[in-house]
Amino acid sequence: MKHYSIVVIGAGHAGIEAALAAARLGEEVLLLSLSLDAVAFMPCNPSIGGTGKGHLVREIDALGGEMGLNTDRVTIQSKMLNTAKGPAVHSLRAQTDKNAYHTEMKQVVEDQKGIHLRQAEVAELLVKDNRITGVKLRNAEEISADIVIVATGTYLRSKIFIGSYVENIGPAGLKSANLLSDSLRKLGFELRRFKTGTPARIHADSIRTEVLTLHPGDEKITPFSFMNDSLDIEQVPCHIGYTNEKTHELIKNNIELSAMYGGAIEGTGARYCPSIEDKVMRFATKNSHQLFLEPEGLTTKEVYVQGMSSSLPEDIQEAFTKTIKGLENVQIMRPGYAIEYDCIDPTELTLWLESKRIQGLFFAGQINGSSGYEEAAAMGLMAGINAHLKLRGKEPFTLRRDEAYIGVLIDELVSKGTREPYRMMTSRAEYRLILRQDNADLRLTEKGYEIGLVTEARYEKMQNKKRMIEEELVRIKDARIALDKINPLLESMGQKPLEHTPSLESLLRRSELDYEMLKSIDDTRTNVPLSIFEAVQTQIKYEGYIAKQLQQVEHFRQLEAKKLPEEFDYLNMEGLRKEAREKLDKIRPSSLGQASRISGVSPADIAVVMVQLERRSRERNT
Repeated sequence: MKHYSIVVIGAGHAGIEAALAAARLGEEVLLLSLSLDAVAFMPCNPSIGGTGKGHLVREIDALGGEMGLNTDRVTIQSKMLNTAKGPAVHSLRAQTDKNAYHTEMKQVVEDQKGIHLRQAEVAELLVKDNRITGVKLRNAEEISADIVIVATGTYLRSKIFIGSYVENIGPAGLKSANLLSDSLRKLGFELRRFKTGTPARIHADSIRTEVLTLHPGDEKITPFSFMNDSLDIEQVPCHIGYTNEKTHELIKNNIELSAMYGGAIEGTGARYCPSIEDKVMRFATKNSHQLFLEPEGLTTKEVYVQGMSSSLPEDIQEAFTKTIKGLENVQIMRPGYAIEYDCIDPTELTLWLESKRIQGLFFAGQINGSSGYEEAAAMGLMAGINAHLKLRGKEPFTLRRDEAYIGVLIDELVSKGTREPYRMMTSRAEYRLILRQDNADLRLTEKGYEIGLVTEARYEKMQNKKRMIEEELVRIKDARIALDKINPLLESMGQKPLEHTPSLESLLRRSELDYEMLKSIDDTRTNVPLSIFEAVQTQIKYEGYIAKQLQQVEHFRQLEAKKLPEEFDYLNMEGLRKEAREKLDKIRPSSLGQASRISGVSPADIAVVMVQLERRSRERNT
């Protein structure tokens, strides 16, 4: 029987990051995929990042993951979102070449020492004495392993819906995995049915782009990877269109033909990614919905119609699409569809993504109830790191909510669970001002370096950035701007002139001024990257808010520091409400902080647990 230290089931965005992380840390990894054509496949939007999700990608990159680097290799358009708002919610999004993303990432995997990529379906998880021992393939072959990471994405008993047409297949017609679900159930896992969807792909030549609104990329591209200072590419334009009352009427008149509204779908869909049917029916007073036409790559004519996913019959999809200005002669190359699949209850997992019931069994990605490539990759990276640490007998690696969006993502899934596909958003992070995407390297690269995943070159680059920021902070305190230079600028803006020579730092604190405006009168300005100026400017302008948030973090860390013993008998703990007893017993929180975030556990319940914790501590000290 063949043996590997780690077997990863699934080679999507979660499986790839898990396998790469473990192999780069020295493990022998078997990476299994239903199809080698599905490696790093992008079945939905061929984009990476977006609001909240962009933060995850930059954190993956800062820790030594691959998603940011691969995205930079195949970007065809890049935009920084939410720039009209504060820096906490600025989020990078890149449109990528779909086929190139798969090809490039597959090459990285194939070139990585320690990864054995193989096309095969896992039929069963092998377990002995509540410990994983390996996997059994569909062909009955058994493979021994010390750790197994399940990263099956949306392929478990997946089923697609296009009107009344239903087929037991995976995304974009790929094979589904129909055996592993039974194995998970036999092991005691509660499986849920979730649903997602995708819009039609249309032929670029059938679009009248001249009557649509041009949606170009940013003039200056911000790379996803901190290893890249710039990207020099010719960006592909996207376009914006709008549905209208005729579009909505056609959808309403045929709504019973929708698989979702017809009752054929049992899975729960994503609240923040509604189908066009949902939009029309739920927002009946809205006469128009925006949609984005996004090319899927440089070597294909397929265009993704973002904002118009549908499970209506193909002929109805074509009919309502043709009501949209600019799409009157549209040619649908692939119809939109809904897809449902099995996933687990993530409260079954620890904060390091290991099963609580089976030692050595980890889960990552959409099987944990999340949605999106970025969320999947983040969990894959963490699962790969922790699988390695477990094999080496080391403490697991976790990230707190005040340290990373990855910490928020995993904490919310594990502590609160989810009844619908979970999507990362900036609003979920209470400490988002200190968890900005621009400082992900300063927050996390040293942690990745200590683990052994971050290279010397990456670590030195982060240290150099840190040094330049510190030097610039010193410079702006000392630099003085002459009154005859600053006052004309202030007066031109309708501001009162100054009477005393100001420091550059004091000027940057003013809301109406920034580095760019002061550039021509800043005689001591040094030649450092723009990112340094942006980091310093954010630190200066938001210093008071950041200080207040750091105080909140300190209180949060005090709760996180109060560790809860695994053997606590919550079911018989006096003073706890019944719901709290059941939730605490099921989730087994690792700290008082985690316990306080469990849905159904009240502040009064936390007070009871705290009393019990203090009583236990006194008894041990006597």
